[in-house]
Amino acid sequence: MQFNNTEYAVLSTKESSLTVNQVLRKTYFLLSLTLLFSAFIATATMAGFLPYPGPVVTLIGMFGLMFLAQGLSKSKWGLFAIFAFTGFMGYALAPILSAYLYNNGGMLILTALGGTGTIFLALSLYTVISRKDFSYMGGFLFAAISAAFLASIASIFLSIPILPVLVSCAFVLISSGLILFQTSQIIHGGERNYIMATISLYVSLFNLFISLLNILSFFGGSRRN
Repeated sequence: MQFNNTEYAVLSTKESSLTVNQVLRKTYFLLSLTLLFSAFIATATMAGFLPYPGPVVTLIGMFGLMFLAQGLSKSKWGLFAIFAFTGFMGYALAPILSAYLYNNGGMLILTALGGTGTIFLALSLYTVISRKDFSYMGGFLFAAISAAFLASIASIFLSIPILPVLVSCAFVLISSGLILFQTSQIIHGGERNYIMATISLYVSLFNLFISLLNILSFFGGSRRN
């Protein structure tokens, strides 16, 4: 009887490992495709093939499509929804990138892109290799996001030049924490839906990229008017 229990435990562990590896592979593959699709849409928009979205359209599209993708994550339409969401995010990103295209703006964008990729790769590898459980960060990250969001709203109305930079620094740390948290969730069985995992990691990478770009632009120059 003891042998059977041991054999069952080994088989269960192997099955769990296979499931984790499958979710990781699907998540990273889908994440790569959505990032490329976002870059394509952003480039096409900046080239003039699509008109820039206004603030209202941007907010409604971003949050509406994100909630739609999350709601359809367990259905066959989930893949279409996540590409609609990430494509729109690339569409919304185009006017932001255009605002940085001044003097060394192209270099700032490439530097922020390289920094985003390096941070994501380093944190993902660390979590996968160490197998550490970062689920304890969930509550802290939620509180940090709420505080940073309120600070970002305050920076719009308060004429404090350094405040937007501090908010961007906070979002860099929060996004990094979310990458650790979401990757840990996949590894330790807290997340088995690769579409939901992709959405979470995509949003973290998007915020990380924008935050790094804001920080670099503050120390490297000003946006183009």
